[in-house]
Amino acid sequence: MVLAALLGGGTTSTAAQSSGGAPAPAKQIRAVRLGRGAGIDVDGKLDEPVWAQAAWIRDFVQRLPHEGAPPSDSMRLAILYDDDALYIGARMFSRDPSKIQAPLSRRDNPYQAEHLWVSFDSYHDRRTAYSFGVTASGVRFDWYHASDNQDVVDRGFDPVWEAKATIDGLGWTAEMRIPFSQLRFTDKPVQVWGFNVDHWNPATSEDVFWIAVPRDRTGWSSFMGELVGIEGIKPTRRLELMPYAATDSRLQSDVPAADPFNGGANLAARAGADLKMGLGPNITLDGTINPDFGQVEADPAVVNLSAFEVFFDERRPFFTEGNQLLRGNGPSYFYSRRIGARPSCNASGDFVDCPQNATILGAAKITGRLASGTSLGVLTAVTGREAARTFDTTSSTFGRAVVASPAGYGVARLQQEFGASKSVVGVTLTTVQRDLDSLLAPSYTRRAYAGGADWILRWDRGAYELRGWLGFTHLRGDSAAINRVQSSSVHYFQRPDARYIDYDPSRTSFTGSTALLWWRKTKGNWLYDLQYGWESPAYDPNDAGRLGNADGRNAFAGVIYRQTKPRAWFQNYNVSLSSFTEYDFGGDRQVLFTELYGEVVLKNFWDLSSYVDYQTRAFDHSATRGGPEMATPESWNWVVRLASKFGAKNSWAGRVYYGEDELNGQTYRLSGEISLRPSTRFQFSATPNYLRDITPRQYVTTFTGGGPAATYGSRYVFARIDQSTFLMQLRANYTIGPDLTLELYGEPFAASGRYSGFGELAAARTFQLREYGTSGGGTTLARDAAGDYTITDNGGAETLRISNPDFNILSFRSNAVLRWEWRPGSTLYLVWAQNKFGYQPTARLVGFGDLTDSFGARGDNFFAVKVSYWIPVN
Repeated sequence: MVLAALLGGGTTSTAAQSSGGAPAPAKQIRAVRLGRGAGIDVDGKLDEPVWAQAAWIRDFVQRLPHEGAPPSDSMRLAILYDDDALYIGARMFSRDPSKIQAPLSRRDNPYQAEHLWVSFDSYHDRRTAYSFGVTASGVRFDWYHASDNQDVVDRGFDPVWEAKATIDGLGWTAEMRIPFSQLRFTDKPVQVWGFNVDHWNPATSEDVFWIAVPRDRTGWSSFMGELVGIEGIKPTRRLELMPYAATDSRLQSDVPAADPFNGGANLAARAGADLKMGLGPNITLDGTINPDFGQVEADPAVVNLSAFEVFFDERRPFFTEGNQLLRGNGPSYFYSRRIGARPSCNASGDFVDCPQNATILGAAKITGRLASGTSLGVLTAVTGREAARTFDTTSSTFGRAVVASPAGYGVARLQQEFGASKSVVGVTLTTVQRDLDSLLAPSYTRRAYAGGADWILRWDRGAYELRGWLGFTHLRGDSAAINRVQSSSVHYFQRPDARYIDYDPSRTSFTGSTALLWWRKTKGNWLYDLQYGWESPAYDPNDAGRLGNADGRNAFAGVIYRQTKPRAWFQNYNVSLSSFTEYDFGGDRQVLFTELYGEVVLKNFWDLSSYVDYQTRAFDHSATRGGPEMATPESWNWVVRLASKFGAKNSWAGRVYYGEDELNGQTYRLSGEISLRPSTRFQFSATPNYLRDITPRQYVTTFTGGGPAATYGSRYVFARIDQSTFLMQLRANYTIGPDLTLELYGEPFAASGRYSGFGELAAARTFQLREYGTSGGGTTLARDAAGDYTITDNGGAETLRISNPDFNILSFRSNAVLRWEWRPGSTLYLVWAQNKFGYQPTARLVGFGDLTDSFGARGDNFFAVKVSYWIPVN
């Protein structure tokens, strides 16, 4: 009976009338309740008799490559349920099961395997959804749709559920068990949810849906069918505990014998617990005591020659889960890596042991969505006082210097949906409160606030949108701390020619604003975007959020033409023309950028894209690092990229970049990626990246005083830099089973920079240099054996010295992680990480040999063991 139901029995989806007489979605699927005593063993085989009683659907259609066409191979799907969980059963037929791609991988990495995923709009709000999937090899994946967009997902969603799959002579089958405790829904006697299914076959590049969102539209939940038949279930008051224990050892290289802080095993141990608790049917509390916020994978190596901070992605699970709600739809008020970040260390001594991060004493967050369409998110965290340990060898005494004060972080987000197209308005507020003593008060702001309102007004299920926000920041603290903010690279209020800015070193507060208005069309072949916004000179969310540079009024306009229907030689293509400009609040243009872009997916599913962009002359109010404004040259760039088809067993991509500017600056970049699967269990990938960047105006240093009136009495020194960078990210993953994986990661990195043509800015608002050591310039330039420069001016009356700025850097960062989900929700980690680094004050172009040399650099080793245990209390 089960086989008969799978092969030809069951039903197709039905149309219906919803209550009140309004037209219902075109399709419905009915869940069938399991009878008393009936059970399902989730083994992927569909051999229980209860599956014969299910209502099977089979009316699936292609979205890719032939929109609306029936799939090449048919499939069936049904849903059962009991008081505790949903059960999904699916049969995917294959004309040649030997061609089913079913490699093993770790959880949440399904893209090279044939897979199936189901999506539930459990609030039936036509905006949000929970998605669960399984590959033909039994690898699970899941994500959360926080908005009505198929492609925008929150991968931090990590529920506890089960799935298995089996390949047989007809194709493959899958079973899933999804506990109701892992979903959020309203407390009603009869449930009606949105529902959709996607089956991806990488062998044929067919993407098959129950309801396919039209390719000329953007959406997801608003296009879903309905899941009916679920009755008599109630949301659980979810209560879960996850205690953990961890130990680690850090072995450092090149440790002086007299260093009392390092050497030996440097053992450490810790324990803590996480809590997840339902506050009613729709709200969840996540709490943690003595959390383990360690990050398994290292950040990539970079050489940052700019004045601005480099931002890295968040990888800590507590912060990634549900982060889309906390981020909101406005600017970056919240950047979670601020919490627990490494404090600045101004302690002095012969040996200093600085804390690697601020200890997070505790953190909690509340997230959820009410039946009224109101969503809320609140996060709080407290970090402790941090001190650096010092040692004086003369007196053989130890000391402690406080480098960070206790701090509290808070983020609150409230948003409301309304209207037939599910428009959204929201409000976000962040705050940082620090308990500063007199020693730290000049270094940190005492109070920081940021936030504002944002909106997404939608028409025709998102075919037209009006987005925007209006926000503020406000800082309070000691005058020295606020002056530090004013003088930072985000603002440079001390600029001598910035007459429109009020620079006051004695101020104790700092307030700024930001806004954006964005109108766009997302439906059809012709799309467009129009934007206008600003960040005032004093806008600064960086205590809890992130911003590189303030002081700008910007505008953007873009138009796209796309063709989504396959033709003789392509599957689809798109062409776009866009332009972006920004002016500071003094009225000077900082950038005018125009780009022409094109992309085509060829008949064999290779992806070819290219763009050319052009920038006119403009100004840069940050180039002199707090000095007067400087002109920037005209430039252009050209890029082309070719990649193999998505989901291929062995894949590759290549990219070429070339650019020039009017001062003979040049940029060459060759990059690519290759991924190989010699077996179903082993995967290797490499992403080489080579950059040669010749920048004619690289900032070197500033000499205060002695400069001409044209540069306000100071000398702003620039040089030509010939910089080369070669790096390669290497990954090797071996999957022992869907819940047991060994992952290896390595990043050899080499970079060099050679400076030449030193000179000082001749006049503000130009890019002309008074080059040192040239005939007629009145200066001499000499370099000693150490590479340091000596400049004389005014017949030797003035002497300037510049330390050797050339560099050659080698770095190798790597780790090995054994991850075992030894029972549902419980995980064991074994970690080994290395961080090697080498530096020389010489410069030569780097090559492949330098990458191999990075393996021999000196560095530190880190070993860790962590085990967590998931306890579902109810």
